Amino acid sequence: MRRTIVNDPENVVPEALEGLVLSNPLMLALEDEHRYVTRRQRASDKVGLVSGGGSGHEPLHAGFVGTGMLDVAVA
Repeated sequence: MRRTIVNDPENVVPEALEGLVLSNPLMLALEDEHRYVTRRQRASDKVGLVSGGGSGHEPLHAGFVGTGMLDVAVA
């Protein structure tokens, strides 16, 4: 019997992003329509740091969103 952690290949990225945000809801927020993860509390006295994935590696950069790291990761 084959086992998998993927529910539906078409929804891998949205489900992974949702799971990441649900694992740390006080720090992260998910913008569903445009598929990005952002810090809930962003500093207003600095430039925001944004990164994007692609080439089949998404949502790689979403794990780097947090204090002292990225402010936004686009999948």
